[in-house]
Amino acid sequence: MVYLFIEVVEWVIRERPYRPKELDYSYLVEFTSKLHGISQAESLFSRIPSEFQNELLYNNLILGCLDRGLIRLSLAYMKKMRELDHPISYLVFNHLIILHSSPSRKKFIPKILTQMKADKVTPHVSTFNILLKIEANQHNIEGLLNVFGDMKRAKVEPNEVSYCILANAHAVARLYTVCETYIEAIEKSATGQNWSTLDILVILYGYLGKRNDLERTWGVIMELSHVRSKSYVLAIEAFGRIGDLCRAEELWSAMKSRNSLKSNEQFNSLIAVYCRHGHITKATALYKEMEKSGCKQNAITYRHLALGCLRAGLIKEAIKTLQLGMDMETSIKVKRSTPWLETTLSIIEIFADNGDVENAEKLFEELKKANYTRYTFVYNVLIKAYVKGKVYYPNLLKRMILGGARPDSESYSLLKVIDQFRT
Repeated sequence: MVYLFIEVVEWVIRERPYRPKELDYSYLVEFTSKLHGISQAESLFSRIPSEFQNELLYNNLILGCLDRGLIRLSLAYMKKMRELDHPISYLVFNHLIILHSSPSRKKFIPKILTQMKADKVTPHVSTFNILLKIEANQHNIEGLLNVFGDMKRAKVEPNEVSYCILANAHAVARLYTVCETYIEAIEKSATGQNWSTLDILVILYGYLGKRNDLERTWGVIMELSHVRSKSYVLAIEAFGRIGDLCRAEELWSAMKSRNSLKSNEQFNSLIAVYCRHGHITKATALYKEMEKSGCKQNAITYRHLALGCLRAGLIKEAIKTLQLGMDMETSIKVKRSTPWLETTLSIIEIFADNGDVENAEKLFEELKKANYTRYTFVYNVLIKAYVKGKVYYPNLLKRMILGGARPDSESYSLLKVIDQFRT
């Protein structure tokens, strides 16, 4: 259909049966850049009558460049827009910020925001939501609140997406009281039956252990015209988190009969619940069912199973299972995801209780790469490993502070115990 549209508009430009309008050219530039690349989009742009080479077309061309990661070319077109006195869209700056959101490139974001201000482009709520999400992904609560403060000073009204990001970030940081405040804001600002917001609420009520609110939210989801498999997965994990295994199993059976089981994510959801509570026999049975269905196990499957083995006291089996998962290729996105990090921390907690410093340290490096170690409770788990293992390590406090975590009373108490192991 898109190809047909491009052919029709190109024919109109060539044969001129009628005079194309601004939007015709705008869509043509957009679709050409997406389907045929920037070179063809630039060629097309040069053939468009100069009266239509306006801000809309320039912005679309720049967004096309940014979609392809062509930052220098997009900056050149932005310079041209300034020369022509064309206003630059906030969407262009949003895209630039996203392209610089990785930890290695994040330092350029203040310059982008400064340029945005110089170009007199008013930040949109979506601009701040992107900035909030970047800080949340880096587990930087202080940075998150700074962005939220900037949002208020700019008099930009937060929306349900803003509050979802804030609430989820505080839940992951185990700041549940603050999280509840933002959940109230989500409920008040929610516009209609937005499935993505409902999914977030399912996750949050699972964190807070609010069964009634979780059930109520799930009831709203069930009233939607289409319930996604992902929503079932999140609900299964949420009910599992609050310890309601029967309800998690009910939902899994409902998902199985309604959507059929087509992905490892669906199997992993209930395997995660079983393993969290040490039901390794049930988890293993589901693992075998997963094999028969043709769904391939992934690193997440084995990480959950390793936790299940540890919860069941099967230490040797756990280490073997953990290694199976480590030998598999796993994306950075998965390794930085909250379920992966929380499962890994749960495994480290058991190694710590056993005084197994070597295995605790090995997994702790994973959390460090994802910046999850900014949280004090994460570092405290590692310190417990040294306490239980009766191992003296003089630089733990320095390492903790340099890692971005703030020691609390528990940290200092544990470190004092470690001092006793000095020889």
